[in-house]
Amino acid sequence: MSTPSKRARKPIIVALDFAEPKDALALAARLEPTLCQVKVGKELYTAGGPQVVESLQSRGFDVFIDLKYHDIPNTVAGACRAATKLGAWMINVHAAGGRRMMEAAAEAVASNTLPGRDKPILIAVTMLTSMSAAELPEIGLEPDSDAVVARYAALANASGMDGIVCSAQEAPQMKQKFGAAFQLITPGIRLADDAKGDQSRVVTPVDAIRMGSDFLVIGRSVTSAKDPIATLAAINHSLESVL
Repeated sequence: MSTPSKRARKPIIVALDFAEPKDALALAARLEPTLCQVKVGKELYTAGGPQVVESLQSRGFDVFIDLKYHDIPNTVAGACRAATKLGAWMINVHAAGGRRMMEAAAEAVASNTLPGRDKPILIAVTMLTSMSAAELPEIGLEPDSDAVVARYAALANASGMDGIVCSAQEAPQMKQKFGAAFQLITPGIRLADDAKGDQSRVVTPVDAIRMGSDFLVIGRSVTSAKDPIATLAAINHSLESVL
């Protein structure tokens, strides 16, 4: 399997949220691996399997396998082991799975990293950015997004995670509490003139980096653009002053 070389990474992760692998690969062909990483989520992975990840890697992309593992510790460890052997650049689990699950995931990733590659970045999902505080009581949590994220983030950090998924609004608190090395991955990123779509909490790329986010997941702003690579280059250029 061809794997991407080590390099200085840009903060952008392009979400390849397509139903068909051919469409994802066609879009990837219009991007440049030195300008971004790419994310393969549940729909695309279910449709294309490991082969779509390998196809993206063969084109030079680092791949975030975004499957949000949440199961018993042994099952999640097995999934993380397989993703690591596949050459994933980033993997995620749900912090709600608990300490033992996250510790098992961390051990699986650390012990199965491919020779010559960096260990995959293992992150935990705290609270989905599509959820508002008003919805939290329906799942048994207090209606305080900051408190929920802080609790899950502390558990993730104590369980060996490299970072978390969080909104940019939570990033300053997370950096202050857990330090610069704790990686913050922020979805819900939109350009200034974009519609919010299905995200309740959104910010622009420049704002997110200023607030402490390390990586920004951007989907339709790039994938639906008339010229995706020009849009991607413009976003990266706009971030130069804040990086």
